[in-house]
Amino acid sequence: MLEKLETIQKKYFELEQALSDPNIVSNSSKFQQYAKQRSELVPIVSLINEYQRLLDQIKGNQELLDTEEDEELIEIARAELEDMEKRKATLERELKLMLLPKDDNEGKNIIVEIRAGTGGDEATLFVGDLFRMYSKFAINKGWKIDVISSHPTGVGGFKEIIFSVEGKDVYKQLKYESGVHRVQRVPITESSGRIHTSAVTVAVLPEAEEVDIEIDPSDLRIDTFRSSGPGGQSVNTTDSAVRITHIPSGIVVSCQDEKSQHKNKAKALKVLRARLLDIKQRELESQRAEERRSQIGTGDRNEKIRTYNFPQNRVTDHRIGLSLYKLESIMNGELDELTEALMMADQDEKLKLVS
Repeated sequence: MLEKLETIQKKYFELEQALSDPNIVSNSSKFQQYAKQRSELVPIVSLINEYQRLLDQIKGNQELLDTEEDEELIEIARAELEDMEKRKATLERELKLMLLPKDDNEGKNIIVEIRAGTGGDEATLFVGDLFRMYSKFAINKGWKIDVISSHPTGVGGFKEIIFSVEGKDVYKQLKYESGVHRVQRVPITESSGRIHTSAVTVAVLPEAEEVDIEIDPSDLRIDTFRSSGPGGQSVNTTDSAVRITHIPSGIVVSCQDEKSQHKNKAKALKVLRARLLDIKQRELESQRAEERRSQIGTGDRNEKIRTYNFPQNRVTDHRIGLSLYKLESIMNGELDELTEALMMADQDEKLKLVS
């Protein structure tokens, strides 16, 4: 690790020198390129400098303990050394995390797809509950949510709802939500008070740009049809709904939530790109078996990742064995404790590979 840190410091020093070179300063594109590279290194170089200062302080305290005879000074030096060692361990963890390869999707917005699984009407109601949970979490974070497509049911739930989430760190915080979410509670339709178990699937897809996924227009079949369900005046009277079939993969995406055919087509293409990028990335991940095993369940849609037990007021994430007895708060969008625990567990697994 120390060799990597020295290489980073050397690179930072070279960039600093380049940015004061008149030939670079006069070339705006090169200057911007070097300035960007330098700014990206600032956080880790600041940590490296702090780490090196700390190592010097630890060395000084250890030398003091070896030579000092005053018991009072020795006790002070020991207490300081104990704090320094704790800070050293924290800095080493942070530096190792910064040295890990960055996730290509880290800064991307996401598309979330929630679908009812086993459990009939109760499963569709829970789709709606999860959508509200994520919506409240997004509002708390200052993120923007936009419904792309939805299939409501007569009981007030959804067979499926697809929506985008835009904002800072959305993929970083929500990527662990992919998988099967199980709910255990007494359905409102159950007169005998029996607890039912239902399930829904959640898929979190990084939003793909056109540069990530190129789609040949000749590979698409685009059909238009009249929207069904509640809507504005144009709904049910014009062919505003859009269904796009990607012929090579067989993926079908439809969108009817907007009154404009153009907007529905744009939203459907956004979902299609995200699904194609997801397929592409899964193919790459399957070639990296060791890395894939180290991840905290960000991929397998068939994996039961979490149980929401209403009678016990409990939410359990099965991947990290965490149970929180605050179900009502979590359903109201207070997901930070869960997401932070999942991020920490994932980081710990990845650090094992480089330690």
